[in-house]
Amino acid sequence: MSKTEEAQEETNGDSYQQVKQSLKDRSKKVAQTKELLSKQAVQTKEILSKQAVTHLLGVLSFGGFCFLLGARPQDIRYVYCFFYVIFVPLRWIYYRFKKWHYYLLDFCYYANTIFLVDLLLYPRDEKLFMVCFSFAEGPLAWALIIWRCSLVFSSLDKLQLSILLLKDELKPLYCLATSFAPFRIVFFTIRWWDPATFAAMHPEGTSHRVSWPYIEDRSYLWKWLFIVPLCAYTLWQVLYFLIVNVLRRQRLLRDPEVMTSYRELSKKAQKANNLWWRLSGLLGDQNRMFMYILLQGLFTVATMALTVPIFLSYELHVIFQLLKVAATAWNGGSFLLDVMPRQVILKEKKKSKMQPVQPQQDPSQLVQENALQAENSDEGCLS
Repeated sequence: MSKTEEAQEETNGDSYQQVKQSLKDRSKKVAQTKELLSKQAVQTKEILSKQAVTHLLGVLSFGGFCFLLGARPQDIRYVYCFFYVIFVPLRWIYYRFKKWHYYLLDFCYYANTIFLVDLLLYPRDEKLFMVCFSFAEGPLAWALIIWRCSLVFSSLDKLQLSILLLKDELKPLYCLATSFAPFRIVFFTIRWWDPATFAAMHPEGTSHRVSWPYIEDRSYLWKWLFIVPLCAYTLWQVLYFLIVNVLRRQRLLRDPEVMTSYRELSKKAQKANNLWWRLSGLLGDQNRMFMYILLQGLFTVATMALTVPIFLSYELHVIFQLLKVAATAWNGGSFLLDVMPRQVILKEKKKSKMQPVQPQQDPSQLVQENALQAENSDEGCLS
């Protein structure tokens, strides 16, 4: 037997072993792929089941809220207080685990705490009510629209956010969180629909009052709807800066995973290279924090000023309520139909990169490919 024939037989034997081993490897990969897909199907089914339960509870809660709004509007405030007392501690536990707990120092939680004091301890204090009204129908209400807070019944976190924001007009960001849109109507009901408010407008032994709270003149209105709330906002901004940027500065520098509103906003704005990112960089990168505070302050001043005409006009206030609810519902639909599918696709792409699975080939094609490789090697030997 010639050397060439012996080499060819050895090559054919090696090719056979390679094909056999390749088929075994591919069979193993196919089995692993089936197992992975089976696990993913089970996980997807569990997730859908949880979302279905959350969606059901959200729809029932929304329906119950609408019934209560028509039957006993004066009790809406107590429902809001119940949700706040229950969900904010739960949110702190969850955010602490995710390293998002500095969000709880944001203005929305500061304002909601003041709301809680007003509604439970001083419900007939007219001046405190006007301050809360300015927060609720000013920066927190417009934050719903600006930060695109979404009413998504299948998302517990977004649903909580909307309630806090809508109920009392909490600023969704950050509540970064937060979506309990229906409850934003708390101060609307107190201002226009609460029977106790009507009674206060007709106290015994006194003349008829035009409104509650009683408005002495325009300067009184601007003082308690604009100047005093703006001072309260400034106090929060100073305390927030001292806590986050002075007292906890080293902690934040050591752990970049700990999130604050500024970190979250700047990261998203930089990625999108949008108008906010360009405006915050007008004074250079080293002054972005200052620009962020300045822009937020300007936003607060403008939105608080708009609460004055809203406070005086029932029709304008109704239109504004409809705008807020429509915005959160629209954003919720966009999240379900656009954002969520893209998130799922992106998640699957990341999984496929981490565990690449080669497409299965026909065994006959593998034999042909190995035979061609053998022939090429023979030709190389002969040459």
